Amino acid sequence: MTESLAAAPRLEKDGTVAVMSLGAGENRFNLDSIRAVDALLTEVEGSDYVALVTTAEGKIWSNGFDTPWIAANRDLAPETILAGERLLARMLTFPVPTVAALQGHCFAAGMIYALAHDLRVMRADRGFLCLPEVTFGAVFTPGMTDVLTSRMSPSVAHRAMVLGHRFGGAEALATALVDDAVAEDEVVGRAVALAGAYSGHGRDAVAALKRQLYARALSTLGQPTPHGLLQALFDLEAGRS
Repeated sequence: MTESLAAAPRLEKDGTVAVMSLGAGENRFNLDSIRAVDALLTEVEGSDYVALVTTAEGKIWSNGFDTPWIAANRDLAPETILAGERLLARMLTFPVPTVAALQGHCFAAGMIYALAHDLRVMRADRGFLCLPEVTFGAVFTPGMTDVLTSRMSPSVAHRAMVLGHRFGGAEALATALVDDAVAEDEVVGRAVALAGAYSGHGRDAVAALKRQLYARALSTLGQPTPHGLLQALFDLEAGRS
């Protein structure tokens, strides 16, 4: 079991808002953690929750794909990337308002997953949003690229995707990567308040509007993973060993 699975994702309730914690470690995505999150999303959809907040514990919200696990399970690597993309698609079209409560660092696929939420609240004084793929020679899949470019302005997308820029709380707010930046102890509460404020609309209409708005990304997510991305992930982990 890797460090990323030190604490399994779990679901709690704040009034009528579901609060899902990704865990307390690096909260990286592998088949096990993706399936665990997916099961919790199914639970939310099958309940009377009016909105969803996704948070975590500790200094990291998510560090993206679980490269040690992927390197150790090379035969499952393509399936893992595809499962991650299906999770992105599900979040993009989730039928209730979704808010990512970013109490800590949010890197790589973790940042893409945060951007798949409707809104984001970040800790103002500490933590970064970053897409570091360029630093280890990885290229985003078409689906990931479409998610990113649908949620960022062209200039911000260039800085994030091509330059690997790290955005702190103030800069993330100024560039509209997040919708609010607050003190650490206010992140989850502010996210719950935002989620609740936008709730109350019909689920079918919310999901349909999201499918229309993100049609391009939905059409490319889940395509076969380019070999170059997998090789870059393998090379990254080999370089660490």
